[in-house]
Amino acid sequence: MSPGLAALFFLERVQVGDLARTRRWIERERRRAVEEVARRPLPPPPGWVMAYVRRGAGKARLPEGVDVGGCSMASGLPTAVGREQALAALTEGVQACDFCRPDTVLGVLE
Repeated sequence: MSPGLAALFFLERVQVGDLARTRRWIERERRRAVEEVARRPLPPPPGWVMAYVRRGAGKARLPEGVDVGGCSMASGLPTAVGREQALAALTEGVQACDFCRPDTVLGVLE
């Protein structure tokens, strides 16, 4: 084997080792990032959410229900809304969740 070819094989072994080490470093950093995200506290839920009925493309979404933020029974695609918007929706006849009772919390229904 020529000295040049032997040197190239040596270089290849070194680079393969470097690549393996770099991949270990990448995996270690991925694990650290996942652990960091897991340690962060969850943001507080919004005060109120409104679920909307899906309709075809280009059509307005229709409100389907109002829930207290964080309600596990929120249906559809819940979107965070302000207190005033939730209150207006309830007074306009949008369904209040039977589980979290946003109408009672907002004082619409006693």
